[in-house]
Amino acid sequence: MVMQPVLEISAADDFALWPVGEQESYGYLVLNEELTPAEVGTAGMQIADRNGFEPEEEHGPCPTDPLGTFLHGLLTMPDLFAAGGFRVTDTTTGTVFVEPGCCNGLETWRDWLEVLDGSGCSYFGHDPSSVAERVGDMVRLTFDAYGTGGSPVIELSVDQVRRLVAGAQQDVQDFVGLAGMWAEQHLPVHAAAVTAALARALDTVPAQ
Repeated sequence: MVMQPVLEISAADDFALWPVGEQESYGYLVLNEELTPAEVGTAGMQIADRNGFEPEEEHGPCPTDPLGTFLHGLLTMPDLFAAGGFRVTDTTTGTVFVEPGCCNGLETWRDWLEVLDGSGCSYFGHDPSSVAERVGDMVRLTFDAYGTGGSPVIELSVDQVRRLVAGAQQDVQDFVGLAGMWAEQHLPVHAAAVTAALARALDTVPAQ
């Protein structure tokens, strides 16, 4: 069994601000320290693009240069979104037991800690509507709680899920470290700010 942080990818037609890789639109990119520079560029582009809304006036005027304009939301918005989540897959059979659905974000990965130590239940978007529920010393994972039946379901021990979450969290932290080095090379003027923004978007900043 493996738990991986995955980022939803959409089309990157005509993007030319920095090198990006070729990814299937509406697929997922696994985040870890093994990504190529182009894949890191793809991840950075996706997160910046998803946060490209017009910030409030108190965040300052939007820059007029193309790079500054594209990064403005990422660098100024207080609440950032990174479409995706933690995917859980049986490495033997390839069966997926948790797939982040629409409206789920990697910035909410700590919901897994709620399953383990808090409310005992969390949903991860819709279509599919994957859910994790604590049942005593086990955690039940259901691929699609609102499906028509036959959805993959598995129960894992709390200790196993805790280890899986810790591993996925480390992958996210490793990605942010890799992205920091990437930003120094490709976005030297904005490197520190972009790295900090990605850390916030992926909630690798320690909880207060």
